[in-house]
Amino acid sequence: MAKTGQGSLEAISASLPRDGRKGPPPVHLWNPPFCGDIDMRIAADGTWFYMKTPIGRLPLVKLFASVLKREDDKYFLVTPVEKVGITVDDAPFIAVEMKAETGKECDTLKFRTNVDDWVDCGPDHPLRFEPEENTGGLKPYLHVRRGLWARVTRALFYDLVERGEERVVEGRDVFGVASAGAFYVMADASAVREFA
Repeated sequence: MAKTGQGSLEAISASLPRDGRKGPPPVHLWNPPFCGDIDMRIAADGTWFYMKTPIGRLPLVKLFASVLKREDDKYFLVTPVEKVGITVDDAPFIAVEMKAETGKECDTLKFRTNVDDWVDCGPDHPLRFEPEENTGGLKPYLHVRRGLWARVTRALFYDLVERGEERVVEGRDVFGVASAGAFYVMADASAVREFA
């Protein structure tokens, strides 16, 4: 990989592994030396930039996304031999599509990310809802893998609200959404009733 913003996208991508396996490589098992930061950024809308220019080739974005690793609050692109830091404005992925799959006991919500990964929402891939400072609303996120999250689009958030229900959780009346047998609290039920 190119160090500290040097080199080209082609040079960076040429150093990434392509071994034909299905799914992302096991970056959690790799602990190579840190080689500095590069001028790569994932914007809040999911657009990847290299040297302040959008990366327009989706296969290249998918390749970089497959070797993305988070350590504490920092993000890195990792190969077995090198690790470089990148900037992520919000979450590294965006959940852009949702469908519900009906099961024998419960429904499972399935989300597609902007890099075409499908993620089944459930205990291993929970939803979380954070306050949105500017609007006073909520920002939903879906756990994709190993500390990497996808921000759920506003349109899909409305779909989640449509599927929402009130339940009593730990003695509180809350409003949330269920998937794969788990329940994800959005807000107190009383706050939701005020806007109904």
